[in-house]
Amino acid sequence: MSSLYPRTKELTRTRKSLSDSPPSSPSPTAKSFRHDRASRLDSGSGSGDSATDRLLGRTSSYTRRENRLASLSKADDDASSKDFKKMYEDALAENEKLKSRLEDSRQELASIRTQLEKVTQQKQDRISERSSVLETEKREKRVLEKKVSEMEEELKVLTELKSDNQRLKDENGALIRVISKLSK
Repeated sequence: MSSLYPRTKELTRTRKSLSDSPPSSPSPTAKSFRHDRASRLDSGSGSGDSATDRLLGRTSSYTRRENRLASLSKADDDASSKDFKKMYEDALAENEKLKSRLEDSRQELASIRTQLEKVTQQKQDRISERSSVLETEKREKRVLEKKVSEMEEELKVLTELKSDNQRLKDENGALIRVISKLSK
């Protein structure tokens, strides 16, 4: 759209230069033509009328110049209105393209958001599964630790029983020797 503005500025500058510029200095041919016409006007009437006629002549040349400039600016206006119409149509086409791209981008964004939500949900599911697995593992670990501690206690008791059993065997052997010595 920025390419539209320099052209508009250029047209405005052209119109200003045509309508706002002071009259350009006439060529030598135009000067002599005016001089001839002014002298004809002077010779045809009295001196009071000639000043008025000269003023009217100048006014009519300015009027003709203004009319010429107006017709040029009309042509410029027609060309510029065609240009503006083309620029307007181009801008509309570009707007439609941009709207289409925007809609595509919105659809893509919605698709990406749904994908992100799915991935996030899957991640949360995995985390909850992990946490439940971790919780189960923690329970199993506690159970195993409890069993280990019970087995250690049993092992201590077993060791004590073995030592008691050995002591009793030793005492029993000593008593058997004593009894056998007494029976002889």
